[in-house]
Amino acid sequence: MGNPHILHMITPLKHMSPFDVNMALDAGFDAVIPYTQVTLEEVRGLVQDAIFSRSPADASRTGLFIAGKNASLALDMAEAAEEAMVGPFRLSIFADPAGSFTTAAAMVAIVEAELKSRHGRSLKDAKIAIFGATGVVGTSSGVIAALEGADVTLVGYDGPTRVGRLADEIKIRFGAPALGADGSSAEKKRAVVAEADVVFCAAAAGVQVLSAADLAAAPNLLVAADVNAVPPAGIEGLAIDARGAPIPGSKAVGVGPLAIGDVKYKTESGLFKRMIASDEVLNLDFRDAFALAREIVG
Repeated sequence: MGNPHILHMITPLKHMSPFDVNMALDAGFDAVIPYTQVTLEEVRGLVQDAIFSRSPADASRTGLFIAGKNASLALDMAEAAEEAMVGPFRLSIFADPAGSFTTAAAMVAIVEAELKSRHGRSLKDAKIAIFGATGVVGTSSGVIAALEGADVTLVGYDGPTRVGRLADEIKIRFGAPALGADGSSAEKKRAVVAEADVVFCAAAAGVQVLSAADLAAAPNLLVAADVNAVPPAGIEGLAIDARGAPIPGSKAVGVGPLAIGDVKYKTESGLFKRMIASDEVLNLDFRDAFALAREIVG
């Protein structure tokens, strides 16, 4: 047997997520060590401590998991970790802040499958409205969908300014076009939904974002997905375990949080297992999460 598989887990927050710790250990890592309140500037030193203390032969047996609640910061930390490596002294990297990359990947993959099976459509050119867009899951799903050619609109409950800045950041960082829209009133929100083919709801838990009346006023809506598992549902009438089930009062079908969560769990676990099984170092982010979620969904 070789040396153990060690996973160093960093977060800028006060606590590391127990969810991610459990997932990593259950996936097969021999040791998981959390580091909290880590700043971007500290990543380099931590990575070099990890790589220089092991033989290059153990590079693929050493991993770094990046948590937190900020997608941009997590990607910056991943870049800093990559830049800290020296020659053969390396380690694998997996960024999944607040589980957002794997959750967003699962949601987009299931919606894509529903569009294909029911309407013969892909994500390309689909008009997607994202509620809760400034959260990590909303932002991540917007990036994934935009990179697949979808027409993505980030909807702001507090007006267009904040989501407008986020849309600009997505365009600059990923080269993927996105727009911001004002959803600060019932009328403005309904106007956005009326133009959408797909709705992603990634708002705060226990908050109903879209009512049955909103859905009834959306003649083009094909699929609506919600990650909120805490009653009331983010989308009225959407069952928690829905996966392609009709939404009462709407022509659309729904994807509920349990269906998304099942694929999310398998995706995160699968990427951890991929790190353990690989003889080469890996650098995993939302792109890898989406590719694996697509495989899982079929």
